[in-house]
This record gives sequence, structure tokens and C-alpha cells, in this order.
Amino acid sequence: MRHGELRIAYELRGTLHARRPWLTLIQGLGFDSSGWGPVLGKLQKHFRLVLIDNRGSGRSGMPQQSLKIADMARDVMSVLDDAGIRRSNVLGASLGGMVAQELAVLCPERVRRLVLACTTPGWPFAFPMPASSALLMTSFRGLPAEIALRRMVENALSPQTLRQHPELVERLVTHQRSRPADRRAWSAQALAGASYTGRLTQSRIQAPTLVVQGGADKVVDPRNGKLLADRIPGAELVAFPELGHLLFWEDPEGFAAAVTSFLLSGDQAGR
Repeated sequence: MRHGELRIAYELRGTLHARRPWLTLIQGLGFDSSGWGPVLGKLQKHFRLVLIDNRGSGRSGMPQQSLKIADMARDVMSVLDDAGIRRSNVLGASLGGMVAQELAVLCPERVRRLVLACTTPGWPFAFPMPASSALLMTSFRGLPAEIALRRMVENALSPQTLRQHPELVERLVTHQRSRPADRRAWSAQALAGASYTGRLTQSRIQAPTLVVQGGADKVVDPRNGKLLADRIPGAELVAFPELGHLLFWEDPEGFAAAVTSFLLSGDQAGR
């Protein structure tokens, strides 16, 4: 699909199950839509899925100008238009959570229910990235790609996960190595996230909202989960105290169960 001069790649899964609600998935920094990994099969049991490669990721194009969260939200709207989907549940993680917030503010009529995972309401009214992660990200430019990737993966997992499931590091490194991200695109996405200004617009979100946050997240300050939930009218907060930034890889069963329970708890209108 083309949005202006830019190619935005997306995939529909589960279209044969017309009675299942739609769920649009928006991934974060450095991941294409395959980054949902182990939760995809679990979510597809209950939803028809819209899997989007953000601009600069996967099979989507990279714009010549800088990336902006609002433009990425409009990409999602264009995908829904192209697919003929009037309303959809929306799940965004990290950078994708910022995009999902913006979508819910700009086009409330398109979002049935909203899930925001491991994300932030944006500056200047949010807790900044933890200093250790900010320092790590600035050091990536001078590191070999393999070392930078491994350090990024380890930083995105909680200490408990690293102790109990060290094999998950290798799984994620192998996954990301098979889908190498252009460094220019990665830097542009990182800048888009760092410059996102929510400006308290979350109070305008009308969709019932679930905020999911890992208590051991070293990429997004975990206190941002409560900030978001407090700012969005009626929002619920589910915390996973021992999980990190990639909680949907660390505990896919628990994550999918929380998301599915919330999304199916309301009426089934707007499928």
C-alpha cells in the first residue's frame, strides 16, 4: 500500500473468521511486525490481525525527511482505509504505543479499544528514559552491529528473565539478525520517539484503554505506566513486576491473556 510517496507494508491474518474482532498491532523501535513473536498465535485465536511494518521497518519504505509519530499514526489510518476496516482494537508497544496514542487522539472513531504496552506519554510531562539506557543507546554508533544488537536485547529484558531464561537472548538476537534494520532508519525512529510530545493530549482519548507495564523495564521508566493510566479517562493498569521492556516475549502467555481479557470484556460492536 502507498501512503503518499511512501510504501507501507501490512498483512491481514485470520480474515476467514469474520466474527472475530479486528486487532491492529503496532511495534516499537527496531522491530517489524514479526517482532510480536510468540504472542501472535495466541492473539490470532481471538482476533483478526492487522500487522503493520512501521515506516523505516521491514518491507515499508523510509521517508527522506525525519520521522514523526503523527505521520506514523496517519500511516496506520491509511492501512485501515486500504483494508476497508472501519474500527479496530489497537495494540501498540513502546514506540508503537506512542503511535497508538496519537491515532486514538487524532481519529477516535477508528479505535474500538486501546492497549498501550511499555510506553510513555511523551515529554515534557513524563519520566525520561533511565540514564543507563540513554547512555547505552548513544554508544551503539561506535559498536560493531552484533555487539550493539546483543547489548540492546539484554537491556530490554529484566534481570529475572536473563537469569531464568538466558536462551531468550539468543532467540531474540537470531530473530533480529535475520531482519537487519538499517541504522539510518533505526536512528530516525529513535529520534521520533525521543521527540514525541504527548502534551497531556491523552486526556482526550475516548477508547477504553488498558496500560500494560513491566516493573523491571530499563528502557521506559516503569512509572510512566501509572502516568498514562491516570491521564486517560477510565484506563486500567496491569503491571508485571518482574518483567522488562519486551514483556510480550518474556511472558507471552500472561501478556496475551491480559490483552485478550480486556479487549473481549466489552460488547462486540465495531467488529
